Amino acid sequence: MEKVIAALWAPPHQSREDFGAALLGTLPQALVAAGASRVRLNLRDATVAPGEALVQQWQAPQQAAVVQFWMPSANARFRTEVDAALAAHSAWFAAWLVCESEIIPNTAHPCSANVSPGKHRTWGWSQASFITFRPDITREEAVAHWHSHHTRVAIEAQSNFEYVQNLIVRPLTEGAPAYSAFVEECFPLEALEQPEVFFDAVGNPEKFKANLDAMMASCHAFIDFTRNDIIPTSQFDFAHLG
Repeated sequence: MEKVIAALWAPPHQSREDFGAALLGTLPQALVAAGASRVRLNLRDATVAPGEALVQQWQAPQQAAVVQFWMPSANARFRTEVDAALAAHSAWFAAWLVCESEIIPNTAHPCSANVSPGKHRTWGWSQASFITFRPDITREEAVAHWHSHHTRVAIEAQSNFEYVQNLIVRPLTEGAPAYSAFVEECFPLEALEQPEVFFDAVGNPEKFKANLDAMMASCHAFIDFTRNDIIPTSQFDFAHLG
């Protein structure tokens, strides 16, 4: 099995909310019918609108949604129906083959226990991060720092209850932005607007500063901040389909 990440762009005159509603309505089922499984949608909707200040932008316009799924093979000859489903649900899409590492599984707020029937929304919110490694260090050096140092900082300095690293293996579509990785982290809704919640330091200014400083120093050691697209999203899990 191989994991695919796809970024989806909305039609120019369609709102994010309408675009997201259209994706929720039919895209997961279309992908499963095309041979995908374990489908997850990350949408920029009204629930996460208070976190707009957290957005980091490289692409213009920026992607409005992300879909994640698994396939027996992501080779082009086996993606025909999947690509057609993605194209039918977006103005444009870009896709990548990734290697997933589940650092913190979501055992605290599993989707099935926190949603109304048919809604499939995970509690809290998800930071969906397309990141690019610094050009002045090798890919091997960037991955070594990410895995050996930054992973510990991200666990210890944040209130994340899910943390998944996806190292990009190769682009699957022509013209896909040259990202290095996709990272998904889930937080309480309050973390959208309260940095102290985000950095797990409510009521503790000293801990907040220490956690913020540790995170920023670690990020700057391997990430090119001029080529990132980081968006707050609502996470919808359709792993039950198929």
